Amino acid sequence: MLEDGALSGVRVLDLSRMLPGPYCSMILADHGAEVIAIERKEFKETGLFFNALNRNKKHMTLDLKTEQGVTIFLALAAKADVIIEGFRPGVVKRLGIDYDTIRKMNPAIIYCSISGYGQSGARRDLPGHDVNYISTAGLLGLVGEKDRISAIPGVQLADIAGGSMNAALGILLALRARDKMGKGQYIDISMTDGILGMLALPSHFAELNEGSFEVGNSMLSHRFACYNTYETKDGRSVSLGAVENKFWKKFCEHVGHPELTLLQYDEDKKEEVIGVIRKLFLAKTYGEWVAELEPLAVCFSGIKSLPEVFEDKVFKEREMILDYEDNDGCHKKTFGIPVKLSETPGTIRTKPSRFGADTKSILADLGYSAKEIDDIIMGGVV
Repeated sequence: MLEDGALSGVRVLDLSRMLPGPYCSMILADHGAEVIAIERKEFKETGLFFNALNRNKKHMTLDLKTEQGVTIFLALAAKADVIIEGFRPGVVKRLGIDYDTIRKMNPAIIYCSISGYGQSGARRDLPGHDVNYISTAGLLGLVGEKDRISAIPGVQLADIAGGSMNAALGILLALRARDKMGKGQYIDISMTDGILGMLALPSHFAELNEGSFEVGNSMLSHRFACYNTYETKDGRSVSLGAVENKFWKKFCEHVGHPELTLLQYDEDKKEEVIGVIRKLFLAKTYGEWVAELEPLAVCFSGIKSLPEVFEDKVFKEREMILDYEDNDGCHKKTFGIPVKLSETPGTIRTKPSRFGADTKSILADLGYSAKEIDDIIMGGVV
């Protein structure tokens, strides 16, 4: 077993902020990469600094709008394997830290840009956030119930699924290609493209329906009773995903409605069947249904609240919910590492650093003396 992680020996510079880039570099750090997160000190005052994503990383401040700040970054980049940036297209070029500049001194560099709409195309310069990207890619138009306005998901799908995950995948592919070619490459990640690439199944359903996809009215979105959500007696919600008839049949027989078994996908009876099941679930509380149906194994789940997820014993057993003490001595919970590798497991080695906590040590590693570091600090470069 390689306890240092699959990415031990890989050095990453992360210039991104907010969620997409930092989440990506956290994945790399969890699996052994040395990650240095870099941000201007003013960003801390915005209230948007999400420190939970800085576990296993070093954190330094650096003003890239200063000449000396760029000089320091280029010195770091010369020894790096990966650079991640999340600025709007064109910003790194203006700062003088773009891919073409870096690769001249470090041909092995893998340079990953994460942006809303990508580095090319008519939308590249548009500002946006998660809701805009999932809207543009068509995902938001698929979320919600029939004849209701689209519902914004409570998790940032474009940021993480469209951006972070694809960036991490792209970096791993580029590292593998570098092993073969001996040189790095540029990675252009569009969060909107990433979401569009997830729509294979909705696209298939639309094709079957002569090109249209009705919100809340597809096989896997409220159209039938077997794949739906329901309110319980105490005002909570549960979900049923009994797509296969064997699960639906077992559920119907258990709740005393065997006559519904053959009506699972009956277009003429679907609203009637949904009505029966809605009335059924309103007869008992959330806890009663969970206790009764989860052991039955019919693709039933209670819709958990976040506090319930944090106390879920299975997630704790799988080390997906972990306790730690932050730098202020406060006890907190964090999510574990979802990719479980047998020989090179990811680990949480260090708690999130304070903002800029490693600036001095990183500068010292570059060869700056204590006097030079003090001068850099006094000059506002870090």
